Amino acid sequence: MKKLFRQTGVWMLCLLGLSGCKDASPAVEGSSYKTLVVGPADRTLSRQFTASIKGRQSVEIRPQVSGTITQVCINEGAKVEKGQPLFVIDQVPYQAALETAVANVKSAEASVANARMTVDSKQVLYDNKVISDFDLQTSRNALQEAEAALAQAKAQETNARNDLSYTVVKSPVDGVTGMLPYRVGALVDASISEPLATVSDDAEMYVYFSMTENQILALVRQYGTLDETLKHMPDVELLLSDGQPYAHKGKVDAISGTIDSGTGAVSLRATFPNPERMLRNGGNGTVVFPYVRDSVLVIPQEATYEIQDKIFAYRVVDGKATSTQITVFPVNDGQEYIVEQGLAVGDTIVAEGAGLLQEGTIINE
Repeated sequence: MKKLFRQTGVWMLCLLGLSGCKDASPAVEGSSYKTLVVGPADRTLSRQFTASIKGRQSVEIRPQVSGTITQVCINEGAKVEKGQPLFVIDQVPYQAALETAVANVKSAEASVANARMTVDSKQVLYDNKVISDFDLQTSRNALQEAEAALAQAKAQETNARNDLSYTVVKSPVDGVTGMLPYRVGALVDASISEPLATVSDDAEMYVYFSMTENQILALVRQYGTLDETLKHMPDVELLLSDGQPYAHKGKVDAISGTIDSGTGAVSLRATFPNPERMLRNGGNGTVVFPYVRDSVLVIPQEATYEIQDKIFAYRVVDGKATSTQITVFPVNDGQEYIVEQGLAVGDTIVAEGAGLLQEGTIINE
């Protein structure tokens, strides 16, 4: 019986010893982390800007004379050419005014002819010392007065002809018309609040959008001057109001010389071809502006962490994580950063989990 107890005690001691050996483990000096050697790469990023679409020329057509519309020569939304008649305003009173002006010119011409004959006759009498110098000068003054009356009559004839021509309202540009608020019988004049029509030159369309002052400054610093910035502006894309991309690319050809004091924004203009007449004056869209960067340092955003709006990455120096502040390009795709300062080609960084590391952590690559 005593022998049985001694054997049981031995087995219990062995079991306790085995349990203690199982719980013990050696100390780990470092952990394995995914690392990345920083090298140059090419990237094209983009940023979107709300835009408004305007015709290259958008002209409000207003009458230059008053009267009743007697004819509408176009349909709403029609494509028109420069010089094409759009409306006709009652011509009867203006035709009568022209005929009156023509008659006045003929009358004034007759008066000039009579005054000239009188001067010739007076000159003969004066040469023969029949009349005085006063009589001769009086006839000459009468001739000048008749000539002035003729000039005035001719000016009135010109005005009457112009007024008659203005009764046919023509398109000043090639383009497309909008809706027509006036119909035959409407009384119109030069002071009407709404134009007869609006004609937009839609062969090319102007697309206006805005950037912040800082964004413009960044572009100017990249290229040196504003003129060089315009020369090197990349082609831009346009998303239509339904979100679909427009078939043709545009070119930024103008940057405002002033900054909107209310918004701090700078207006830009891009010109797009419009052969299919897909773009319409007054429309809206979204300009997609590309940023093309060649031979830049690109790192994953997972390799960074932020403290008080400052971005840091961990360089691997002598096998340890060393925190380094970096400056990144303001535009990114949500997955990568373009590093402008803080890292150099050939640097090794921790590629992921930077937010969980501490300064001096041993990195087993």
